[in-house]
Amino acid sequence: MSTPTPTLPEDPSGLAPAQARALFRAGLQVPTSGVSAGYAQANLIALPRAWAFEFLLFAQRNPKACPVLDVAEDGDVRAPLFDGDLRTDLPAYRVYEHGRPVSETTDVSAHWRPDLVSFLIGCSFTFEGPLLDAGIPVRHIEAGTNAAMYRTSRPCRPAGRLSGPLVVSMRPIPADRVADAVRITSRYPAVHGAPVHVGDPAGLGIADLSRPDYGDPVEVRPGEVPVFWACGVTPQAAVTASAPEFAIGHAPGHMAVTDARDADYQVP
Repeated sequence: MSTPTPTLPEDPSGLAPAQARALFRAGLQVPTSGVSAGYAQANLIALPRAWAFEFLLFAQRNPKACPVLDVAEDGDVRAPLFDGDLRTDLPAYRVYEHGRPVSETTDVSAHWRPDLVSFLIGCSFTFEGPLLDAGIPVRHIEAGTNAAMYRTSRPCRPAGRLSGPLVVSMRPIPADRVADAVRITSRYPAVHGAPVHVGDPAGLGIADLSRPDYGDPVEVRPGEVPVFWACGVTPQAAVTASAPEFAIGHAPGHMAVTDARDADYQVP
């Protein structure tokens, strides 16, 4: 008899990180926004050792999009901030070969290589709690959907063989709260910090907000302004553009729930 796939509790914000990771390891595949409130979430990109230095240089040159929180040792499936298994304890992964996604799965154990270096990249989900605490709505949490993410026309600074476009996440913010949202998120520079763009999506080369490149569309209501933050899916856009022979990333919006506290990344 097969074991039924687990479900999230009615209030997933109360899950401890280890509890959330156990659900994902058992096969639960859901976006992680709103899960384990108070604990930082992270984007995952795992690249062969031969590409690791170039990725670190790429991240250093593009810190808004690629803020590195942690790096695992070669082939290691754990990291100091993540006391779980990087192969199984995220809700969904994407596997890339020569820049093309070839698989989306809940378990990459069969794809794992001993030369992979895993990077945990800061995630804007970390500052959503402070936004909510300030009374600023986060539409994808309200709707129970994934965040909306877009490839932009803004290129990242290249590093060696790695190049690609900036990816952004978008949240509709009431016009009279935009300054508050900028102020709050600017206190979290390790998880993308302040927005990179406010207002007209065309300024980032985004033609249609209803058609995100990753995640789900969210409604922008009258009196709201689209606000754009740098996004940790940017490394996967660089993988697509630069075509390393192999890479593993999280499925966008399906993050690594770490053991670090959100407050660890807040600055005065």
